[in-house]
Amino acid sequence: MTTSLFQPIKIGKMELKNRIMRSATWDGTADRTGAVTENSVRLYRELSTGGIGLIVTGFAFVSPLGKATTGQFGIDSDDLIHGWKPIIKEVHNNGGKIAMQIVHAGTNSGYLLAKGIALPAVSIMPELAEKADHEMTEEEIEGIITDFVAAGLRVREAGFDAVQLHGAHGFLMSQFASPLFNQRTDKWGGGPENRRRFHLEIIKRLRKALGSDYPILIKFGVQDDQKGGLTLAEGIETCRKMVAVGIDSIEVSAGIGQAILKLHEGETLKTVFRERTAAVKRAVDVPIVVVNGIRSLEIAQDILNSGDADIISLSRPFIREPHLALRWAKGEKSPSKCISCNKCFQVLQKDKLVGCGDEMGLNAEKK
Repeated sequence: MTTSLFQPIKIGKMELKNRIMRSATWDGTADRTGAVTENSVRLYRELSTGGIGLIVTGFAFVSPLGKATTGQFGIDSDDLIHGWKPIIKEVHNNGGKIAMQIVHAGTNSGYLLAKGIALPAVSIMPELAEKADHEMTEEEIEGIITDFVAAGLRVREAGFDAVQLHGAHGFLMSQFASPLFNQRTDKWGGGPENRRRFHLEIIKRLRKALGSDYPILIKFGVQDDQKGGLTLAEGIETCRKMVAVGIDSIEVSAGIGQAILKLHEGETLKTVFRERTAAVKRAVDVPIVVVNGIRSLEIAQDILNSGDADIISLSRPFIREPHLALRWAKGEKSPSKCISCNKCFQVLQKDKLVGCGDEMGLNAEKK
């Protein structure tokens, strides 16, 4: 069956004008409190005019002890709601939808470690000795779940069309799911049912707080890419359970390990997560999103036509070409100009606004 990339799709009751998603990307533009700045407005204004069906913001911390890095958005205070309203209005005026990704970093926080703050861990292990000083108490776990729910309510209050949980890339939700990090012996750890409890409790309580119609999405590390980690089979079962309690869409990604780094510069036709995404797609009945390594309209269309995913998510290509979706929609079918060099983030460190390193000459020596 042929499914056009530019065919509308619904996630719950949210209708997208096409099947193109901008994956959540740290852009370093927030101020020290996590608030939107003029650079944030500039970045999202440009994205809003690019023909993207769903824009997902860079991750926003749900509490001060959940902050991962400098320049990160926050959604831990009502004071942070207002700054997003003009951005959301622009996205809507241009026919798009926008979601906020929310996160707790757990022990994966270079920002807090640099400040000398010891972090509570899912489990205390020798590898975490320099990062954490104690295993989280049940009271602390319950407090973080409450923080996620409060953040979700703020996301809705700001006017976002959906909220996305960050359950990937080694942050706290990944740490709870992974047997590498979760060696607890209480109800929050041990076997698969206990290790996925944190995810399911957040989703259930968010669903109760937000109601049946508000879309709740997740970026989920469906397997770890490290020996002894979360298996694909267990990750898929967790996907089934998450859908059963209220998740409306899953963006399939990596948990603990280095799979997300397997796409090297110039490797533009490799889609790292396609196989695991297809496996999730076969297991659940909500829209499934594939991300990482997609650089051509041809590959994107093949993924949709093969039934391996319902939505195509890109990040670095939109840093290189914010209007890539419009270009493809107009029939200009050449691949993204992104070469996966990751120098976009060198530009961010230099100029305080993410941009393409190739376009700005950081790759000049290779031309």
